[in-house]
Amino acid sequence: MNPGIYIRKESIEFVVHSNANRLWLLLFDEAEAETPAREIEMTGGPLWHTAVHGLKSGAFYLYRTDAVPEQWLLDPYARAVHFPRAWGETAGLEPGQHIRTGKHFPKGVIIEDTFDWRGEKRPDIPLEKTVIYEAHLRGFTRSEAGGTYLDFIKKIPYLKSLGITAVEFLPLFEFNELEFFIEGAARRHLLNLWGYSTLAFFAPMSRYAASNAPAAAVTEFKTLVKALHNAGIEVILDVVFNHTAEGPFNGPVYSFRGLDEAASYMINHDGTYPDWSGCGNTVNCNHPVATRLIVECLKYWTQEMHVDGFRFDLATVLCRDSNGELLEHPPVIRAIEAEPALKHVKLIAEAWDALGGYQVGSFPGKRFSDWNGRFRDDVRRFWNEDETAGVLATRLAGSSDLYQHNGGSPLKSINFVTAHDGFTLADLVTYARKHNEANGEENRDGENQNNSINFGVEGPTGDPAVYARRLKQQKNLLAILFLSRGVPLLTAGDEFGRTQSGNNNAYCQDNAISWIDWTLLDKNRELFDFTQALIALRKKHPALCSGKFYTGQGDVEWLGQEGLAIDWKKDRALGMHITGKDELLILLNNEAVDLSFELPEGCWKLVLATDPAAIEPADGALTFLVPAHSVCVLTPFRQKA
Repeated sequence: MNPGIYIRKESIEFVVHSNANRLWLLLFDEAEAETPAREIEMTGGPLWHTAVHGLKSGAFYLYRTDAVPEQWLLDPYARAVHFPRAWGETAGLEPGQHIRTGKHFPKGVIIEDTFDWRGEKRPDIPLEKTVIYEAHLRGFTRSEAGGTYLDFIKKIPYLKSLGITAVEFLPLFEFNELEFFIEGAARRHLLNLWGYSTLAFFAPMSRYAASNAPAAAVTEFKTLVKALHNAGIEVILDVVFNHTAEGPFNGPVYSFRGLDEAASYMINHDGTYPDWSGCGNTVNCNHPVATRLIVECLKYWTQEMHVDGFRFDLATVLCRDSNGELLEHPPVIRAIEAEPALKHVKLIAEAWDALGGYQVGSFPGKRFSDWNGRFRDDVRRFWNEDETAGVLATRLAGSSDLYQHNGGSPLKSINFVTAHDGFTLADLVTYARKHNEANGEENRDGENQNNSINFGVEGPTGDPAVYARRLKQQKNLLAILFLSRGVPLLTAGDEFGRTQSGNNNAYCQDNAISWIDWTLLDKNRELFDFTQALIALRKKHPALCSGKFYTGQGDVEWLGQEGLAIDWKKDRALGMHITGKDELLILLNNEAVDLSFELPEGCWKLVLATDPAAIEPADGALTFLVPAHSVCVLTPFRQKA
């Protein structure tokens, strides 16, 4: 039997793993109770269990052990967690104080699965047809509404109009946004907005619910999933199994450290924690107890919450043994891929960790795709710095240098130019350096190597020439994202110029820095229309979405300017002629002057251009002029007889 809560006909059974000598179940009459109404000593060990008669769904519960009897412990398998406060509320709390008991300690909630899924239509979209949209649930609607699960539903028509097929949510597992307040540091006035600090892996974030009723988040999350599915949009969750909210070895205790520290975390000989996650602790993912929790968690979110896929934060941690050494065949990765309940879900790895592990193109999971950090960096360097055509062509063609081995596919590559961590697309062409002072870390946090550009002015400007250049550069970057083989990932708001005012690490900014400013949609409608057209173009041309690599044998031809051969190590312009049934011509010019390309035989129609100066070619034209620093896409055009 696995740990968790089992609702029987006449009783509720509690099962929890712990290496304690004695363990008690604590039952509470209400969420804000200072003391439990009942304590029941459990039997067994290391799987402890007890059955309670007469208990109903909606009851609150915790555990405690003999090791630290004054410390309450949250069930790691709790399906719902209740905090007796609203989002960001600090009333009754003291900065720097670790809560060990009392009304402010989060409590597990016993729930039954009674949600009505009737009428749901799961999209089951093939990976090659997937267009991912990365969004923060609260930040997506907070500038207009409450930032809740139900508020997000109101934006589904917008997502449909844009053309995306999947929303990848930043963490939605229960977390404590008051993490920095509890630390008592100088940044205690800031909130953990992103949520990369999991408190309970089976519970949806309770304070993203519109209702403050216990377990309302479960129903509201399912309502959101059902609405997205019925709109043809899949749900992917960003999951954080590499560390937890318990911080370093002397941090707060919520559950894992009090139940079985050795089965949960990597531990040094002196009792401290190695920090492969960069967040104070590292989950011992390949310990059998931790592996079981991870697999059961993924099964729960797939089977009961109807989630379609997972993106694993700092996934290289999942490939390390208890000593931190990288494993060739990590047990947890094998277990995930072998689990029948997960055989149809999308699996995506952020294939690196905080202290040097980098597995992009070599992540050991056979079914996993990678966040392709090389794509991001090379595309940025081509447009914003001095990278040459050879590297860009490799990314356009699906990154065969990374994924072609062992029968790989371009679909192993999740292509992105921006993501939640780093500059937004607009900021990438507006700021030459990060501006993270508001984070309270003296601008030391966040990436220093951004491959960004400001076109001579740091920050906003009223200069129309600079504005036009920045707009075109955003279009150029988006064009490569959607014209490349692989699976594209678009960051929410980039399609209409969202800015974070140069902050490239807004993890703690629950304010206008992080919230989507929807007034920009009308202000920057041209960029939105361009993005919408790009996604539609990609969907129209199967050659762009193929799960196969180009061979150069009748499927692609590379063109240089003026009919010359491309100097792959020098040129900053190239043409990509996709041949065969789905013919397409992509012309890129990142030189400072307009360049002429010879057109393949036939008549060609201009279907997309990042520079409005591009001119439709005349019927039968032999050449085409590509404006400086721009992308043009043409399709064959045959006049009717």
